[in-house]
Amino acid sequence: MGLFITFEGIEGSGKTTQFELLKSYLEKMGRSVLAIREPGGSVLGERIREILLNSGGVGICPVSELFLYEACRAELVKDVIGPALKSNKTVICDRFIDSTIAYQGFGRGIGIKDIERVNNMAAGGVAPDVTFLLDMDPGAGLERAWKRINATNTGINREDRFEKEGLEFHSRVREGYLRLSMAEPERIKVIDGARDVRLVHGDICAVVDKIIR
Repeated sequence: MGLFITFEGIEGSGKTTQFELLKSYLEKMGRSVLAIREPGGSVLGERIREILLNSGGVGICPVSELFLYEACRAELVKDVIGPALKSNKTVICDRFIDSTIAYQGFGRGIGIKDIERVNNMAAGGVAPDVTFLLDMDPGAGLERAWKRINATNTGINREDRFEKEGLEFHSRVREGYLRLSMAEPERIKVIDGARDVRLVHGDICAVVDKIIR
């Protein structure tokens, strides 16, 4: 089986930047890498992404939001992640099951046990070998996120639905992530995302190198 690495964090924590840097690092090492994102990563998943992240789209109640994420995940695991791991590839994913617990559980208030049950069903037993949680102050993260959105996402397809949630929501999400990291410290590695990009990348590479060795 291959290696499954996931990146998690609040909006603006820098996880996508680190995700891309790790992909390049692993490819330079000669490893076969599949880089994917949630929501997305499949034909159905990319269509669901447009619904979930575009604030100008339809309104979504918390339970519907949960099941849209799980539908995306089920397709992604069955058609993309599972086959890649079986072929001994290194899979790195920008968000996975922990995001659902943090956002829909701690953020939206859906029962954690209920989310864990549907997470397990959608993931089909597939779980990350290591998860990097990029942690930082929610206010600073939102400021970063809005700068990125305003610079890159113009027009009607702006991915800003979660950024429009209040600071209290994002604080609950961060608390959820930190609780998950305390429950699974061997898998979830908390990295200070407020630091220089190169320092964060160095910490991540050190962990990955140890796993590979």
